[in-house]
Amino acid sequence: MIKRTIDVSEAAYLRLKNQQLLIERDSVVVGSVPIEDLGVLILQHSAIVITQAAIVACQKNNVAVIFCDERHLPYSLLLPLSEGHTLHNRILQEQISISEPTRKRIWKRIVQEKISQQILTLERFGVESAVLKRMVQKVKTGDTGNHEAQAAQRYWPLLMGKKFRRDPNGDGINSILNYGYSIIRGLVARALVAGGLHPSIGIHHHNQYNSLALADDVMEPFRPWIDWKVRLLAESQTHVQIDRDTKTEILRLLDATVLYNKKSIPFMVASHRLIADLKRAWNDNTKALSYPQIKG
Repeated sequence: MIKRTIDVSEAAYLRLKNQQLLIERDSVVVGSVPIEDLGVLILQHSAIVITQAAIVACQKNNVAVIFCDERHLPYSLLLPLSEGHTLHNRILQEQISISEPTRKRIWKRIVQEKISQQILTLERFGVESAVLKRMVQKVKTGDTGNHEAQAAQRYWPLLMGKKFRRDPNGDGINSILNYGYSIIRGLVARALVAGGLHPSIGIHHHNQYNSLALADDVMEPFRPWIDWKVRLLAESQTHVQIDRDTKTEILRLLDATVLYNKKSIPFMVASHRLIADLKRAWNDNTKALSYPQIKG
């Protein structure tokens, strides 16, 4: 089943009735969706009220509930941990015991895929990317040469112009990038939990204050997908800001059809298969982690 993404951006009262999430405004039901059909629920207004029963139902159905701050940027993510997978404890033990060589091998693959996706994004706009193509071949186990950072230094001026500076706290283009990355992060975290993995136990990211370190690792190759969408928005608007239209365009990525292992499937479905592939990759040194490819 293809899961739905619901974005609530106005004051509303959300409650549960007969396993349906009801959205009310001024005591009038303006929308409803079966809980089992939900994949991601985004709450973007400070006056939204959601009942405890609705939250628990979302968690039992592995719905990623994303809370946004006053800038409409995702600020926190609510995920289930106790019922994500019937073999959760065994899989968690395997995750903790992954060897350092395996971590470095998988991180190399992730970095290579991220740079490859950056190349594809540049090529969509007719931008020469030979320097990044050379970097892909130079990435070593664990990315000891830090080619991920080197690629980023070359990539951003080519994609957004020499005056652009990537700023996680910036407005305009930066704010939309931040929004998109956070949404993809939530999608990946949801897939990790559904696969019985703990999203805070990373492969490369190890900040003790980062509760989604593994999600940050796995999502890296998806960042250029957001970059592609934001560049398109920047070309069509004079002053790009977070608003209903830009958010809608970014959220369409969650419903996009992607190519995964030569099959066309929804991105949300592909995210779960990617996590299954990740678990196989750390148990089998001959298994190369395979990422979906976006069409367009």
